Amino acid sequence: MRRFAVFAECLLTGVWIAVASLPLLTLPAAFAAGAAHLRRVLAHEVSTWREFTADLWAAARRGWLVALAGWASAWLLWADLAIVRAGLPGGPFAGTVGVLAMLGLLVAGLRATARWCPGDSWRVLLAGAARRTLRDPAGSLSLVCGIAVVAASAWFAAPLAAPALGVVTAGALAVERRYRDH
Repeated sequence: MRRFAVFAECLLTGVWIAVASLPLLTLPAAFAAGAAHLRRVLAHEVSTWREFTADLWAAARRGWLVALAGWASAWLLWADLAIVRAGLPGGPFAGTVGVLAMLGLLVAGLRATARWCPGDSWRVLLAGAARRTLRDPAGSLSLVCGIAVVAASAWFAAPLAAPALGVVTAGALAVERRYRDH
């Protein structure tokens, strides 16, 4: 029964993350707050919407800059893919590099949010997450698959993407714990 309760908490956390990230500049902060919430749940500590909201505000103080950089990267990928569609020479190679770079950024972002604690520096978290993304290809591929599940859920039925965000957050916690234990 406890395992089902944890799964249900992951789904609820995904909905909280989706609602908290509606302003778009709070996306990394919402994932960080969700990861902190799930860590408390797994440690059998009390964690409610109040603690999630407090973590969200703490993470958003500097996390909005991370979100801004992420959206700028997404815009660059969109421009890169426009080059591919235009049929310019080298376009397919540039498109492949752009997509792989964006996946790497997404994975590093998920890894950073999984380790976030109030007071942590986003710059330090992201630098460490980038190293772990490269040094742990199995964990990184696992998170890419999680991102694909969210995308497929959104394509299949948009409301399913919200709970899937919590499952990806739990996956990021598991990947980070596995990396730390090795």
